Amino acid sequence: MTRPACAVIHLDHLRQNFRRIRSLAGEAEIMAVVKANAYGHGLAEVARTLAEEGCRHFGVTDATEGQALRQALAFPASITLLSGIFDQHDAQLAAIHGLTPIMFNELQLDWLRHAGFSGSLWLKVDTGMGRLGASQPEKLLRSCEQAGFHIRGLLSHLACAEEPNHPLNRQQIERFFSLCSHLGLPGSLLNSAGLTHEDTERFSCVRPGIALYGSEPVPSRPIGLKPVMQLQGRIMQIRDLPAGHPISYGATFYTQAPTRIGIVSLGYGDGLPRQLSNQGDVFTQGRRLPIIGRVCMDYTIIRLDDCPAEAGDWVEFWGANIMANEVARQAGSIAYELFTGVTDRVQRIIRE
Repeated sequence: MTRPACAVIHLDHLRQNFRRIRSLAGEAEIMAVVKANAYGHGLAEVARTLAEEGCRHFGVTDATEGQALRQALAFPASITLLSGIFDQHDAQLAAIHGLTPIMFNELQLDWLRHAGFSGSLWLKVDTGMGRLGASQPEKLLRSCEQAGFHIRGLLSHLACAEEPNHPLNRQQIERFFSLCSHLGLPGSLLNSAGLTHEDTERFSCVRPGIALYGSEPVPSRPIGLKPVMQLQGRIMQIRDLPAGHPISYGATFYTQAPTRIGIVSLGYGDGLPRQLSNQGDVFTQGRRLPIIGRVCMDYTIIRLDDCPAEAGDWVEFWGANIMANEVARQAGSIAYELFTGVTDRVQRIIRE
């Protein structure tokens, strides 16, 4: 029997989230960000579902992910490499599979020339993030044009989009549109969080990622998303322990009274943050129940109290009843890390 640890992927929720995002995007194209195996949700299944909803533009990390996505799709979608290309081999993959790299230096341009690349590019600039960006965008643009490459537009990224009132947002937007005007290029700047509080009319393309998967990018400004992933384990055993009994590694928890516990088949080896030890919750049988003791590699122990749960019952760690954002806060992390941290040994169960 397959070990009962699974991530149920609700594609109907993915569809609803995409439609909500499309309503916010206005006339801007939507580049659905499906990098890192669609944030741990399954690249092929997510991309095909979004394609059925009319999405024709996708963003991945690199040429290897781009190749996998191209092979998963049955139509000629636009696939942007958000980290560009790393070497000559990547350039060849971009040429063979019709991928669209971002560009931020001349070395990448040389690789593409030698690969016989003849497609489109995005020019990446840094407007305040302090990350990737062309140091001389005007010169790089001229070099790309001289090489005969079509430039789709200017691309940058907001550093503080999750904080709508942060002054850096306005500074970045002003710098970005100044560059767009100077270079005569359309632009793409907004991520999921930016979509919730910025006007999309001035942008040719928006790049939602985390919102597709149902995590509210700005929790104080919810836009009505539904969680796509539901992480679950099953109760393997129920035990009744006396008062004063230690629980799990390090004996960080002792029962204060006779206690009914459940041992659940999911742990940090599956991607559950160990930081949830003695502070996280799960959901089963209509109730939230506390995690007690340290999270183990393969197991998590929960206090059942008077909950009528039985061995074999499924337990939710995040999903429709416990939001990933809440779990992430308890773990001192973010939902992005939760989703992408779900390991390969966890089954992905696809549901429409």
